[in-house]
Amino acid sequence: MGKTLKEIALELKDNNKKVQLIYAFNGNGKTRLSREFKTLVSPKIDMDQEETDLKNKKILYYNAFTEDLFYWDNDLKDDAKPKLKIHPNVFTKWVFEDQGQDQNVVKYFQHYTDDKLNPSFNSQYTIKDNDERERTVEAFTEVIFSYNRGNNSIAENIKISKGEESCFIWSVFYALLEQVVNVLNVAEESDRETNQFDNIKYVFIDDPVTSLDENHLIELAVNLARLIKSSDFELNNVKFIITTHNINFYNIMYNETKQKAGYILSRLEDNTFELNKVQGDSNRCLSYHLYLKSELETAVANNQVKRQHFTYLRNLYEKTASFLGYTDWGDLLPGDRDVYYKRITNFTSHSTIAGEVIAEPTPQEKQTVKLLLEHLINTYSFWKEE
Repeated sequence: MGKTLKEIALELKDNNKKVQLIYAFNGNGKTRLSREFKTLVSPKIDMDQEETDLKNKKILYYNAFTEDLFYWDNDLKDDAKPKLKIHPNVFTKWVFEDQGQDQNVVKYFQHYTDDKLNPSFNSQYTIKDNDERERTVEAFTEVIFSYNRGNNSIAENIKISKGEESCFIWSVFYALLEQVVNVLNVAEESDRETNQFDNIKYVFIDDPVTSLDENHLIELAVNLARLIKSSDFELNNVKFIITTHNINFYNIMYNETKQKAGYILSRLEDNTFELNKVQGDSNRCLSYHLYLKSELETAVANNQVKRQHFTYLRNLYEKTASFLGYTDWGDLLPGDRDVYYKRITNFTSHSTIAGEVIAEPTPQEKQTVKLLLEHLINTYSFWKEE
């Protein structure tokens, strides 16, 4: 039996490392871990204070719930002016209204997407006082996007892709994070441009924009790592916890922040969790394929093959295919029944219908895992210990 996410969050909190880097598959609890960590560090005691007082914040975090602060008004009536709405909280208010960081947000967004893609902010809205009189309030409440096609042709009021939307939200967070780091690097609190960040001791980032293309993702990771390295840990003692399911992002962060160890988060069959340390210079490229191979070999040897091991097997085939230059991991399967093997591996690792999910694989399915693992190791020159 493993641990609860709350117990793992407590381990992370008590660890005195500046950076803790965690790899996990999607669905293995990364986002829930970030919520548990946030609740542990900064439980909500006073709702009004939580929403309005930045000075008392102890943690800055980015996860799927951060993206929920932004949502689309698709103008279903006229189908003409879709808008990305901003649900204000203490951080968005600080970035846009108090600090006027909107142009920095635009700069970062266009850098990672397209400099012809232009966000425009609506900074006013109307409210009613207690006596029902209307008044105009300055606040950033929505974003409208346009695209400059060239030749004086501009596509107005477009709806951007989900990946571009995620990148925009990340740009808002990054503009805030950059300011936090720069402010807290000033030694004397009295010399800082603001005292609003003085209590921040943790930054938890869960899977930043992994929908970016490879080049931009690498650049984002390098820039984030550089910002984290610039944070003076001896001065401000701010700890960074980074979780991701993207192997390239993990590798870059691991190398750029010069870690000596990383972690792998796994969800067990009983819905508890393990956080395993991956240690040593041999993990500078996080040999996750070797971890998968080891897990599969152990499961096969102990006749403990579960549904999760089909996901491991597919992932191991995908990584091997990518390394060897194959465009399709199915090309590595045994030729006589490759269609069947690919179908059963896809079926068991990507079931979406509740009725498909069976707790225990059949003996034949367990044998399939054993056969395909042995085929991959024996055919494609995995190193074996004599």
